[in-house]
Amino acid sequence: MNPAANPARGEAALRIAGEMLVLRPTFAALVAAEQELGPLFGVVERAADGRLGLAELVGLFWHCRHGAPDALTRERLGEAVVEAGLGAATPALKVLLRQILAGR
Repeated sequence: MNPAANPARGEAALRIAGEMLVLRPTFAALVAAEQELGPLFGVVERAADGRLGLAELVGLFWHCRHGAPDALTRERLGEAVVEAGLGAATPALKVLLRQILAGR
């Protein structure tokens, strides 16, 4: 069972296939995301301009996942985001972007 998201840590929650996935933007997670997606300020700018791609969104979520079930693959995460709709992913994305900009 996943722990609940802790806003004091900058965590966000995302419902995936009926379960809550905790997204924790740790230094290591953000470094991994940056290595894949490019500079994080660019990710924030693309999101603000409505140009953040689905693969980028899922990539950020993938690197920030915490306590995810072993059976959750990146492909399944992407499928679940599409199934739920981008509107369902937006609150979690906002939390992560806020953490990228503000830090702790």
